[in-house]
Amino acid sequence: MDYALIWFGLIGLLWAGYLVLEGFDFGVGALLPVLGKGRNAQDTEKRRRVMLTTIGPHWDGNEVWLLTAGGATFAAFPHWYATMFSAMYLPLLILLIALIVRNMGFEYRGKRDDDTWRQRWDWAIIGGSIVAPLLVGVALTNVVRGLPIDADMEFVGNLWTLLNPMSLLGGLVVLGLSLTHGAFFLALKTTGDIRRDAQALGTTLGLGTAVLAVTLLLWLNLSQGTVWTWLTTAVAALSLVGAILANMRGREGWAFTGTAVTMASAVATYFLALYPNVMPTTLPGGTSLTIENASSSELTLQIMTVAALVFTPIVLLYTAWTYWTFRKRLGTQHIPQAVSVK
Repeated sequence: MDYALIWFGLIGLLWAGYLVLEGFDFGVGALLPVLGKGRNAQDTEKRRRVMLTTIGPHWDGNEVWLLTAGGATFAAFPHWYATMFSAMYLPLLILLIALIVRNMGFEYRGKRDDDTWRQRWDWAIIGGSIVAPLLVGVALTNVVRGLPIDADMEFVGNLWTLLNPMSLLGGLVVLGLSLTHGAFFLALKTTGDIRRDAQALGTTLGLGTAVLAVTLLLWLNLSQGTVWTWLTTAVAALSLVGAILANMRGREGWAFTGTAVTMASAVATYFLALYPNVMPTTLPGGTSLTIENASSSELTLQIMTVAALVFTPIVLLYTAWTYWTFRKRLGTQHIPQAVSVK
């Protein structure tokens, strides 16, 4: 059994899970200043609390997928982990800071009944929710596109190497998909004005994102595509179009499902284009990191596989139970008056 190939696929699955689940709460956080704007200060606060309450039970659990993807890469492909983190040290540090600041916003905005206090933490949530998916998109696109890696499997570029047109477009696509996914999630989870506003905004965001996503995936396929990547690209495109049409007809559940499939299909396209490499080199005479030369020992991968078989079903069942428990819609009528915690 090729355990290295299995773990390559599992890491792709973890990234897909992360972007599908964390993607919508990134979108909700980033849309606070747009969909959270009410007729007056009191209405604005209630709308923002509704939006944040929809993702309150989920956002911290969604981040586990990112931690697991990083941990699995470290254990299964240590050379991939080392080269990727050395190449992207500064962007990944900024990503970590953005996530920390964003999470502090979730935890602290309700600690005082003070408008200025809440506004400052709202900007922490908004900023983190924009910066994080943007950097994730840039990083993943760079991994697939390739970086200057020498014969010793060491990164020899710099920060500006990472800021190439394809990777910047990848960042915008992940951000756009997150915004669209978040708008459809809010339309699915809310009632009243927020639901109607989220539906209208979701259609606009979806159309703009579709143009960017098609451009990116066509670019990727023309440069390093296969039959399988063209197939997953078609699935991603059709799912996004279907999601927009479903949203326009008020079918929020299908719209949200459509953007989830789009996210997963886009990640599948990335990993299929990457195979059999885990980080290709763009340097003449350099050495690409592959599934074979970057992986851990067979025994390590076997032990990891057993652990994954035991714990993955538990995590999936708990996650499904959480979403089922908090499945009902919310509206401003459900929000009580703010209480200051001393």
